[in-house]
Amino acid sequence: MVNFNGQLEEKVDSKLTIENRGYKYGDALFETLKMVNGKIFFWEDHYFRLMASMRILRMDIPMNFTMEYLESEILKTIEANDLMSSSARVRLNIDRGEGGKYLPSENSDVSFNIVVERHDNPFYTIDDTSYTVDLYKDYFVAPGLLSGLKSNNKAIQVIGSIYAHENDFDNCLVLNTNKSVIEALNGNLFLVKGDKIKTPPLEDGCLKGVMRKQVLEILSKDVNLFVEESSISPFELQKADELFITNVIQGIVPITKYRKKSYANTFAKSIIGKLNAKARLI
Repeated sequence: MVNFNGQLEEKVDSKLTIENRGYKYGDALFETLKMVNGKIFFWEDHYFRLMASMRILRMDIPMNFTMEYLESEILKTIEANDLMSSSARVRLNIDRGEGGKYLPSENSDVSFNIVVERHDNPFYTIDDTSYTVDLYKDYFVAPGLLSGLKSNNKAIQVIGSIYAHENDFDNCLVLNTNKSVIEALNGNLFLVKGDKIKTPPLEDGCLKGVMRKQVLEILSKDVNLFVEESSISPFELQKADELFITNVIQGIVPITKYRKKSYANTFAKSIIGKLNAKARLI
């Protein structure tokens, strides 16, 4: 079952049409949520990111789009799919409806749909599986906050994922037009060198990740670490002790190899327990 503006429908009865602006122009946003036993991890952060993104795209936010209302619609969809006692992946999509060309018509109304699927792991874990990445250099991201929106405009992520698959990489790291490394195809990037932790700033064009925020909050409480949000050059990658990717579904994914350099995952493992504790307390 899927949820279209509060109405539960079978997938075959989808209300999306070829006139939908999310399909025609990428005029849409989405949030990917992790839910365990009826509880959405970091829901407040997801909600406020979504509201901020809607304002940046100048969407008229419906009066009923409160945090409580959208949460109740997600829970309703989870329950309809018999996932209340399971771990689930939720995608909340927001679009501007139908009508207009580049300029939306005055009759275009913001709408939402919710799709859920079962997810195997209720906890954030780290194993020692090999995870190899490379730089994706065919196209670059423009620096700025617009690039950091979780919108349906994901061409670089799509073709970058195809490139990674064709070349037997698990993921790729993305560059902006200043040739700084800003993120992975599916999450934010952290670099560890001794007691120094770096992650690219939002101004460089990286995603304003919800998991990025959680990890930064955890790291900020350790007085023995020096944490900075600053640009990362490709040359720094091979000098790092560890590299890891963060996203809300997987939590922390250590990179084990980039070109000829292999990395440990000791630091990543040291904070995974704190991340699980944080998720359970939210």
